[in-house]
Amino acid sequence: MGLKPDHWIKKMAAERRMIEPFAESQVRNGVISYGVSSYGYDIRVADEYKIFTNVFSAVVDPKNFDPKSMVDFKGEVCVIPPNSFALARTVEYFRIPRSVLTICLGKSTYARCGIIVNVTPFEPEWEGHVTLEISNTTPLPARIYSDEGIAQVLFFEGDEECEISYADKKGKYQAQQGVVLPRL
Repeated sequence: MGLKPDHWIKKMAAERRMIEPFAESQVRNGVISYGVSSYGYDIRVADEYKIFTNVFSAVVDPKNFDPKSMVDFKGEVCVIPPNSFALARTVEYFRIPRSVLTICLGKSTYARCGIIVNVTPFEPEWEGHVTLEISNTTPLPARIYSDEGIAQVLFFEGDEECEISYADKKGKYQAQQGVVLPRL
């Protein structure tokens, strides 16, 4: 299995619509960068957020998630409260080839501010908008800038295709739109 370079990413985006919309080079003038990088693609956060709140005294339970534990926010800048968490989604829609697995890591600009972005791997033949988990680990409110870079996706291609893909399993997060809450 090998890490894929920028020219492979550009080819797959053009031929297979792997990433839409697609920025063919790094965009960085006055924004947190996004677009193709040497061995990956820097994704953007959309302007839709779900911010954790304790207003309704809900309990966070991954087997029985209560949407009342979150408030919806839409805007150019999202402020995540101190020591809190928000869900968001990418601007980009992904279609992962059957022989590819991705790993997503937060951008250093946010990491240096105590903001951690967690995203699970995109499995072979998964598609959809990526749900982003954004943690503010600081004791201060933190700003997240919509339509700007938030994390980097690294693409790994296997020597052969997997036996069972995410689509074959009929994965519960397949073709997700918007910010998707936990499902059982």
